[in-house]
Amino acid sequence: MVDQEKFATEDLDIAALRVEYGVDQGDNHPGRETDLDETWLTDGWEPLLRNWIEDATGAGLTDPNSMVLSTVELTESGPKPSSRTVLCKGLSPEGVTFYTNYESFKGRQLTETPYASATFVWQAMGRQVTVRGPVHRVPVEATEVYWQSRPRGSRLGAWASEQSRPIASRADLDRQMDLTSDRFAEVADIPVPPFWGGFQIQPESVEFWQGRRSRMHNRIKVTLEPGNTDVSAMKIERLQP
Repeated sequence: MVDQEKFATEDLDIAALRVEYGVDQGDNHPGRETDLDETWLTDGWEPLLRNWIEDATGAGLTDPNSMVLSTVELTESGPKPSSRTVLCKGLSPEGVTFYTNYESFKGRQLTETPYASATFVWQAMGRQVTVRGPVHRVPVEATEVYWQSRPRGSRLGAWASEQSRPIASRADLDRQMDLTSDRFAEVADIPVPPFWGGFQIQPESVEFWQGRRSRMHNRIKVTLEPGNTDVSAMKIERLQP
């Protein structure tokens, strides 16, 4: 039985939970960094995003390349947004790439409505970045290159899981994995499933956020034409927090 007392939160005042960003708490605290400035984007949005991911990696943050991906489902009652965390597996001036089952909930949403928003959050560093724009599937060749970097277990998992579909129990899920392992037991190089591959978000806007005292955060937005990687074509503007 679950010990319900462990989950008792009657005494927790959620509204009072608060972090003061930018407070000086030591040489390695992000509060000591200089304020986010428009000049940081002179070379484009991608170098700064890559730099921030590298900083998060160096700080030992878990899954520094994780991002909250938001998609839209079109229904008779109107559009319904959906969000989940995925891993960024490709970053270039052309966009942000991630991989998934094309028949999953998000895969079907992106096929029907090829537009998405993805937010990288590094709370411990007081930073986040949001990328928004149209989405397209990456070439089969690009998926194959990434697939070759995946561990065998991850490849088996991609074949075993009918992602987003209901299943009766954990035991049934484990059974599917066992059956898949048996299926490919004699296969050294497990192939890419035909229903699996990459999506790339081509940014039409990228917003960089840096936490500061009294909620007077730094926000700088880059606006682009999707597919146009010319830095001179960017529009850079500071937004009020």
